[in-house]
Amino acid sequence: DPAGLTQAEIDALLFMREEEKLAHDVYVELYEQWGLTQFNSIASSEQAHTDAVKALLDRYGVVDTTATEPGVFVNTELQALYNDLVARGSGSAAEALAVGALIEEVDIADLDERIAQTDQADILVVFANLRSGSESHLRAFVRGYEAQTGTAYTPQLLDAETYAAILSGTNGQGNGGQGSGNGGQGGGNGGQ
Repeated sequence: DPAGLTQAEIDALLFMREEEKLAHDVYVELYEQWGLTQFNSIASSEQAHTDAVKALLDRYGVVDTTATEPGVFVNTELQALYNDLVARGSGSAAEALAVGALIEEVDIADLDERIAQTDQADILVVFANLRSGSESHLRAFVRGYEAQTGTAYTPQLLDAETYAAILSGTNGQGNGGQGSGNGGQGGGNGGQ
């Protein structure tokens, strides 16, 4: 029971650490294949995200079990997802962008689930910032996909209402909070 966290909170931190690493590792791999700038810049953001979750693990004294090797995951479901997404993204640049958008949709859904499982203020702040970053990344991948294909992106996981709110920037999280989250994200990228 590190620092009074529930098992659900510990599990959430460990899972989100690996899921953010998954996003980073997929984006690095797809950038090497396709050279699309979205993958390079968003991979840097994902590294900042996984580092933010690592800081929480350290703060609470939770042993970080995340593998350091690229493309390697302790969670078998995340390992299978990584393998599938890299294979799918290797098919074409458009499919790679769709994979990027799907990863962000998955992140948003998983963060929503984990946010509902905690009342720890610092975890809520980090998870809200990660969610805001994922919304921004989703918009970037959607723009890239639509420019690449000339067709509208169809959400693969999120419901139409949530997706439309994210694209319009009216996600119900509060535009002020979203703006500060994106500003903070931009500052993180600039420093790298």
